[in-house]
Amino acid sequence: MKISRVGKIAHYQIVFMLLMLALIGALIFSINSGSVDMPVKDIFKIIVFGAQEGSVESNVIWKIRLPRLIAAAILGGALSVAGFLLQTFFRNPIAGPYVLGISSGSKMFVGFTMIVLMRYVNALPSGIIVLAAFAGSLVSMGFVLLAARKVSNMSMLLLVGVMIGYICSALTDFFVNFAQEREIANLTNWSMGSFSGIGWSDIGVMAIIVFISLLVVMMLSKPIGAYQLGEGYAQSMGINIKWFRILLVLFSSLLSATVTAFAGPIAFVGIAVPQIAKILMNTSKPIIIIPTTFLAGSVFCVFCDILARTLFAPTELSIGTVTAFFGAPFVIWLLLKQKK
Repeated sequence: MKISRVGKIAHYQIVFMLLMLALIGALIFSINSGSVDMPVKDIFKIIVFGAQEGSVESNVIWKIRLPRLIAAAILGGALSVAGFLLQTFFRNPIAGPYVLGISSGSKMFVGFTMIVLMRYVNALPSGIIVLAAFAGSLVSMGFVLLAARKVSNMSMLLLVGVMIGYICSALTDFFVNFAQEREIANLTNWSMGSFSGIGWSDIGVMAIIVFISLLVVMMLSKPIGAYQLGEGYAQSMGINIKWFRILLVLFSSLLSATVTAFAGPIAFVGIAVPQIAKILMNTSKPIIIIPTTFLAGSVFCVFCDILARTLFAPTELSIGTVTAFFGAPFVIWLLLKQKK
């Protein structure tokens, strides 16, 4: 028994180290990929020692590439953890922010906010966009929870989530009809999903929200583990089920709203990555899966962003297109496995 426990710990450490190495490798490759080619040693000097300050290479790294890849890592991890929380809440591996219409609700509220407020200001503060996305995610989640009381079949609930997503998209398109040309261009670029255009001030806001939320979720790992064994068991452990479920809703909505606010709606990451983390670690313990899910989501989104930028350069694909290409087949496999 003792050897088995030591073996499990060694397995967790090896997988975590491999994910860290994959993330570091992805970050290095991402910094060096693009129209401006730079040797790795020059990149190291620019980042660590501040060499070539004011040069084209320095501006490209500090103003374009570094903020973008850091955003991809933070937001990819946040979206994956949001998916894990929703899968825990609904006890189904197919639940996720995009499928349940939560991302579409955030998109609708952010789109409406951009159309209305950008008539009076040139740029919206990051906090306003996040609040709008959070409000939209809570509204969509509220409708999903109302439907969950009426239907016990998870497939029907997922269908309700898809329909909510379509309704939110239709309302967003309705708002666009009354928007000005500049507002339509901004909304279209954002709604396609991309990590481009993110600045250091945005990085600061998203990092505060995501890492504080992640810390709270890690503190909830024991209640989540008990909840996975059933509500009755969780209640016997002294967990207030009502408040616990509210916390799951709030933090899953906040994390997914933060992603939508800064990068637009991104598909399938919240479904696929938590399941990949469980397969890699061969466990469902939240204390292990939560950080693994975050790290795996970071690696996944950084690699997808590299492909989006370089696959058909100079044309850039939307990040949602790339994540759907890899995530959708995995979700189909999950559905077939669940059915079997």
